[in-house]
Amino acid sequence: MKKFIAVSLAAMMLLSMSACGGKTEEAPAEEAPVEVTEGAEAAEGAEEAAPAMTKLVVGMECNYAPFNWTQVEENEHTVSLGGAGFTDGYDVQVSRYLADQLGVELEIKKIEWTGLEPALNAGEIDAIIAGMTDTPERRQGADFTTPYYESEMVCIVRADDALAGATSLQDFAGKKVLGQLNTIYDEVIDQIPDVDHKTPLATYPLMVVALQSGDADALTAELPVATGVVASNPELAIVKFEEGKGFVADTSVSIAVKKGNTELLEKLQTALDTISPEQRLEWMTTAVEHQPDLD
Repeated sequence: MKKFIAVSLAAMMLLSMSACGGKTEEAPAEEAPVEVTEGAEAAEGAEEAAPAMTKLVVGMECNYAPFNWTQVEENEHTVSLGGAGFTDGYDVQVSRYLADQLGVELEIKKIEWTGLEPALNAGEIDAIIAGMTDTPERRQGADFTTPYYESEMVCIVRADDALAGATSLQDFAGKKVLGQLNTIYDEVIDQIPDVDHKTPLATYPLMVVALQSGDADALTAELPVATGVVASNPELAIVKFEEGKGFVADTSVSIAVKKGNTELLEKLQTALDTISPEQRLEWMTTAVEHQPDLD
């Protein structure tokens, strides 16, 4: 009987082992709790919700009428320069419109022309709206919108000079011609045959003095700027060239943002596209009409 029971128990054990045969499954190990540090939580939160833009900081020289200038009195067109007076002009109206479209506050910083691009790259300003032309050289350090204004290149001369009747670049051969520092208005001077290319100056007020004193025979400028200069200085005159006989130059101006800042570039471009040609012309006409004397 004991033998029979022993055999029966052995058989039952074999059946039990057979039923558990094949791939065995181990009970899953309990996962250790993941500890999230405060720093990681903050970083995750920053990724999920980047701070919204509340201000558009624009750089311009505020000394390039009718695009931008500085004045003492405030009016409906001006923007404060934070205790350093007020700025007005075509660029200011464009800046105000864009800030309104983006739903943000506008701040304008007055920066010398040569300091605008370094200020943009350093993050001191968000955009340059200062009558700046998009060039291959500038595109190496900035991205540009499409043009927000286009004009033509002319020369400013003394009204009593024979050059007032000039119609081609050939008429300026051998003459002393002056342009603004670090602009295409200086670069194009070499298109004049045998020109006496004078050392460029930083601002148009200084250039006008050079022309009036005889240190220069002509200044290069785009038409809106020349119109403002002559309006303030009636002893000067504008020379427009016959078709095909003037400068070959891109006189369009665009908005610059820091290289790679595609988000802001797209926002500005979208807003810019809503400004009609008629509105742009109206802003420029108004700027030319009420710009201060340039002397």
